[in-house]
Amino acid sequence: MTLLDAPKFDEARERRKRTILVSVLSLLVVCFVGFWLASGRPVDWPWHWNSHLMGRMRANQFLHAVENNEMEKAYGIWEHDPKWQQHPNKYPYPYHRFIGDWGPGMIENTYGTIHSHKIVAARLHGNVLLMAILVNDRKSNALNMTYDPQDGTLDFAPEDVYIYLGK
Repeated sequence: MTLLDAPKFDEARERRKRTILVSVLSLLVVCFVGFWLASGRPVDWPWHWNSHLMGRMRANQFLHAVENNEMEKAYGIWEHDPKWQQHPNKYPYPYHRFIGDWGPGMIENTYGTIHSHKIVAARLHGNVLLMAILVNDRKSNALNMTYDPQDGTLDFAPEDVYIYLGK
Protein backbone atom coordinates (compact mmCIF):
# COMPACT_ATOMS: atom_id res chain seq x y z
CA MET A 1 0.00 0.00 0.00
CA THR A 2 1.42 3.33 -1.01
CA LEU A 3 0.59 6.83 0.06
CA LEU A 4 -1.63 7.26 -2.92
CA ASP A 5 -3.63 4.16 -1.90
CA ALA A 6 -4.50 5.50 1.60
CA PRO A 7 -7.97 4.62 2.91
CA LYS A 8 -10.69 7.16 2.45
CA PHE A 9 -11.32 9.47 5.43
CA ASP A 10 -14.40 8.30 7.37
CA GLU A 11 -15.96 11.41 8.86
CA ALA A 12 -18.71 9.52 10.73
CA ARG A 13 -16.17 7.25 12.41
CA GLU A 14 -14.03 10.19 13.58
CA ARG A 15 -17.10 12.02 14.91
CA ARG A 16 -18.14 8.85 16.77
CA LYS A 17 -14.66 8.49 18.33
CA ARG A 18 -14.64 12.16 19.37
CA THR A 19 -18.14 11.83 20.89
CA ILE A 20 -17.11 8.76 22.89
CA LEU A 21 -13.95 10.49 24.14
CA VAL A 22 -15.83 13.63 25.22
CA SER A 23 -18.55 11.51 26.87
CA VAL A 24 -16.05 9.45 28.87
CA LEU A 25 -14.13 12.55 29.99
CA SER A 26 -17.38 14.29 30.98
CA LEU A 27 -18.48 11.24 32.97
CA LEU A 28 -15.14 11.15 34.80
CA VAL A 29 -15.46 14.85 35.70
CA VAL A 30 -19.05 14.33 36.91
CA CYS A 31 -17.96 11.32 39.04
CA PHE A 32 -15.02 13.31 40.46
CA VAL A 33 -17.23 16.28 41.41
CA GLY A 34 -19.95 13.95 42.75
CA PHE A 35 -17.48 12.15 45.02
CA TRP A 36 -16.15 15.51 46.23
CA LEU A 37 -19.69 16.65 47.07
CA ALA A 38 -20.58 13.35 48.76
CA SER A 39 -17.42 13.59 50.87
CA GLY A 40 -18.56 16.93 52.27
CA ARG A 41 -16.55 19.21 49.96
CA PRO A 42 -13.23 18.61 51.75
CA VAL A 43 -10.34 20.96 51.25
CA ASP A 44 -7.91 18.10 50.96
CA TRP A 45 -6.24 15.79 48.46
CA PRO A 46 -8.63 13.50 46.55
CA TRP A 47 -7.04 10.33 47.94
CA HIS A 48 -8.18 11.43 51.43
CA TRP A 49 -11.81 12.02 50.43
CA ASN A 50 -12.81 8.47 51.36
CA SER A 51 -11.67 9.13 54.95
CA HIS A 52 -13.84 12.24 54.98
CA LEU A 53 -16.82 10.33 53.61
CA MET A 54 -16.50 7.39 56.01
CA GLY A 55 -15.77 9.62 59.02
CA ARG A 56 -18.80 11.83 58.39
CA MET A 57 -21.01 8.77 57.89
CA ARG A 58 -19.78 7.16 61.13
CA ALA A 59 -20.23 10.38 63.13
CA ASN A 60 -23.74 10.87 61.72
CA GLN A 61 -24.70 7.26 62.54
CA PHE A 62 -23.34 7.66 66.05
CA LEU A 63 -25.07 10.96 66.77
CA HIS A 64 -28.37 9.75 65.31
CA ALA A 65 -28.21 6.77 67.67
CA VAL A 66 -27.49 9.10 70.62
CA GLU A 67 -30.36 11.39 69.58
CA ASN A 68 -32.71 8.38 69.50
CA ASN A 69 -31.39 7.22 72.90
CA GLU A 70 -30.09 3.94 71.43
CA MET A 71 -27.02 3.92 73.65
CA GLU A 72 -25.97 0.31 73.10
CA LYS A 73 -26.01 0.84 69.33
CA ALA A 74 -24.15 4.15 69.75
CA TYR A 75 -21.44 2.47 71.85
CA GLY A 76 -21.05 -0.21 69.18
CA ILE A 77 -20.59 2.50 66.55
CA TRP A 78 -18.14 4.40 68.81
CA GLU A 79 -15.95 1.32 69.27
CA HIS A 80 -16.65 -0.03 65.73
CA ASP A 81 -17.88 -3.29 67.20
CA PRO A 82 -21.63 -4.02 66.96
CA LYS A 83 -21.17 -7.16 69.10
CA TRP A 84 -19.41 -5.38 71.95
CA GLN A 85 -21.73 -6.98 74.57
CA GLN A 86 -19.93 -10.31 74.07
CA HIS A 87 -16.69 -8.79 75.40
CA PRO A 88 -17.54 -5.57 77.29
CA ASN A 89 -14.21 -5.38 79.17
CA LYS A 90 -12.12 -5.24 76.00
CA TYR A 91 -12.27 -1.46 75.59
CA PRO A 92 -10.49 1.21 77.66
CA TYR A 93 -13.58 3.48 77.44
CA PRO A 94 -16.11 1.44 79.47
CA TYR A 95 -19.82 1.50 78.74
CA HIS A 96 -20.79 3.07 82.09
CA ARG A 97 -18.42 5.98 81.43
CA PHE A 98 -19.84 6.28 77.89
CA ILE A 99 -23.36 6.56 79.32
CA GLY A 100 -22.10 9.25 81.70
CA ASP A 101 -20.65 11.25 78.80
CA TRP A 102 -23.40 10.76 76.20
CA GLY A 103 -26.53 9.72 78.08
CA PRO A 104 -29.47 12.09 78.39
CA GLY A 105 -29.60 14.19 81.56
CA MET A 106 -26.20 13.12 82.87
CA ILE A 107 -24.03 15.64 84.69
CA GLU A 108 -20.88 14.91 82.66
CA ASN A 109 -22.70 15.69 79.40
CA THR A 110 -22.09 19.42 78.84
CA TYR A 111 -24.51 19.55 75.91
CA GLY A 112 -27.53 18.18 77.74
CA THR A 113 -29.83 15.81 75.93
CA ILE A 114 -28.67 15.76 72.32
CA HIS A 115 -31.51 16.53 69.91
CA SER A 116 -29.69 17.63 66.76
CA HIS A 117 -26.23 17.92 65.29
CA LYS A 118 -24.44 19.37 62.29
CA ILE A 119 -20.92 18.59 61.12
CA VAL A 120 -19.56 22.01 60.19
CA ALA A 121 -15.92 21.19 59.46
CA ALA A 122 -13.62 18.21 59.00
CA ARG A 123 -9.86 18.16 58.48
CA LEU A 124 -7.23 15.46 58.52
CA HIS A 125 -4.98 15.87 61.53
CA GLY A 126 -2.11 13.42 61.43
CA ASN A 127 -3.66 10.06 60.65
CA VAL A 128 -7.18 10.83 61.98
CA LEU A 129 -10.07 12.91 60.73
CA LEU A 130 -10.87 15.76 63.11
CA MET A 131 -14.50 16.92 62.99
CA ALA A 132 -16.17 19.99 64.52
CA ILE A 133 -19.81 19.25 65.30
CA LEU A 134 -22.36 21.78 66.49
CA VAL A 135 -24.80 20.08 68.85
CA ASN A 136 -28.36 21.25 69.64
CA ASP A 137 -28.26 24.22 67.25
CA ARG A 138 -25.37 25.88 69.06
CA LYS A 139 -23.46 28.56 67.20
CA SER A 140 -20.18 28.04 69.09
CA ASN A 141 -18.41 25.61 71.41
CA ALA A 142 -18.31 22.80 68.87
CA LEU A 143 -17.85 19.20 69.88
CA ASN A 144 -14.52 18.02 68.47
CA MET A 145 -14.37 14.34 67.61
CA THR A 146 -11.87 12.22 65.73
CA TYR A 147 -12.39 9.30 63.37
CA ASP A 148 -9.56 6.84 62.89
CA PRO A 149 -9.74 5.43 59.33
CA GLN A 150 -7.42 2.55 60.26
CA ASP A 151 -9.75 0.90 62.80
CA GLY A 152 -13.01 2.83 62.24
CA THR A 153 -13.37 4.09 65.83
CA LEU A 154 -14.55 7.46 67.05
CA ASP A 155 -12.94 9.33 69.92
CA PHE A 156 -12.82 12.69 71.63
CA ALA A 157 -10.23 15.08 70.21
CA PRO A 158 -7.42 16.06 72.56
CA GLU A 159 -8.16 19.28 74.45
CA ASP A 160 -5.52 21.30 72.62
CA VAL A 161 -6.59 20.06 69.15
CA TYR A 162 -9.66 21.62 67.59
CA ILE A 163 -10.89 23.22 64.40
CA TYR A 164 -11.15 26.99 64.65
CA LEU A 165 -14.54 28.05 63.37
CA GLY A 166 -13.88 31.78 63.46
CA LYS A 167 -16.20 32.51 66.37
